[in-house]
Amino acid sequence: MIKEIGAEEFAGLRDAGLVLVDFYSTTCGPCKMLAFILADVDKELGDELTIVKLDFDRNPELVEEFGIKGYPTLVLLRDGEEVARSAGLKQKPEIVKMVESARA
Repeated sequence: MIKEIGAEEFAGLRDAGLVLVDFYSTTCGPCKMLAFILADVDKELGDELTIVKLDFDRNPELVEEFGIKGYPTLVLLRDGEEVARSAGLKQKPEIVKMVESARA
């Protein structure tokens, strides 16, 4: 299940294994399309990773910490460390491949 979280909840996920963070904006068309794609990714890989959404405008401290320049941006964390990043709208196969490459 994909959950929208804030900075406080995000701090608790830093050591949660694989976490895919979707930095998005409510006014972003590609972000809305990505939400449907991430729902499919969650159905396929939900047991292997946690997917969370962080609103770009409501979490400026995390946007700055991660150096997010635009949205949508996906950041894949393994035990709190960034292992992959993808900017712009991506399709399911690209996202699945990014996650699978981080599992090793």
